[in-house]
Amino acid sequence: MSKKNQTLGEYIIEHQSSFKYSSGELSRLINSIRLAAKVVNHEVNKAGLVDIIGAIGDTNIQGEDQQKLDVYANDKFIQTLTNRNIICGIASEEEDDFISINSQDKNNQNKYVVLIDPLDGSSNIDVNVSVGTIFSIYRRVTPIGTPVTIDDFLQKGSEQVAAGYVVYGTSTMLVYTTGDGVNGFTLNPAIGTFYLSHPNLKFPKDGKIYSVNEGNYIHFPQGIKDYIKYCQMEQDDRPYTSRYIGSLVSDFHRNMIKGGIYLYPKSSKNNNGKLRLLYECNPMAFLAEQADGRATDGINRILDIIPTELHQRVPFVCGSKNMVDKVEEFMLNQN
Repeated sequence: MSKKNQTLGEYIIEHQSSFKYSSGELSRLINSIRLAAKVVNHEVNKAGLVDIIGAIGDTNIQGEDQQKLDVYANDKFIQTLTNRNIICGIASEEEDDFISINSQDKNNQNKYVVLIDPLDGSSNIDVNVSVGTIFSIYRRVTPIGTPVTIDDFLQKGSEQVAAGYVVYGTSTMLVYTTGDGVNGFTLNPAIGTFYLSHPNLKFPKDGKIYSVNEGNYIHFPQGIKDYIKYCQMEQDDRPYTSRYIGSLVSDFHRNMIKGGIYLYPKSSKNNNGKLRLLYECNPMAFLAEQADGRATDGINRILDIIPTELHQRVPFVCGSKNMVDKVEEFMLNQN
């Protein structure tokens, strides 16, 4: 039985045997992510005091302006995961292609690949709004001891063995799952230790918060427009409250605790949506389902989508089960 205020290290050791692939490797991998998150957190908390905020002048593979902290966080996570010799490959939202790690070495028995969004919502750094890191972990599908290939990364979300996020806010939290529920750990900055603060996180089945960029309303499908109008209607327990931070980690985290729904649908401007399937939607969908929530593209379960490319985008609707069900109802009945 998990004990509140248990350290993350203690929790990992205590629950290692419940993981079906238990070998200690995944536990060391989670510990490495914890270490990198602490380093990035330290830098995020210095924003405004040192020259770490603002755009760096380059764009990433997504065509988005890279922030200085994007590059810093990306380098730190890749460096930490590479140096500790735990994984055989890593793919990042900030990199054009996946990175093979020591996989030419036939003695390399590492089984896991990591996909990561090093700093979600980084454009919010300049105005001191919460940002985060999102990570997804798979077992490789190609033979151990051979170089990783794109097939190791283009796996359905249902094949994830672990996923989670770190939110850098008023407090820093690491939230993750290995397929046995969702737990949140809060960093004590005085001693640099994460403690179990939010055991067995669950989405309420219903919520009163909807999170969507309503500035794009005119470009949304009719079903999404109808759902937004439904949220605003004064009837029963509505209208719902509109809350949109613009940082997926922050919006998701709030909705999981309070009950709500996050929507980033396709639009006439972005027919495939804007969020990345592998770095954002799959890990968040895995967490949502483990916390009794749901995640779809408006009609189809996110975790069932077969990826076709590393930086694939999909529409994303995620949150409290009954709220996601209602969106699907509107999408199926749209004119």
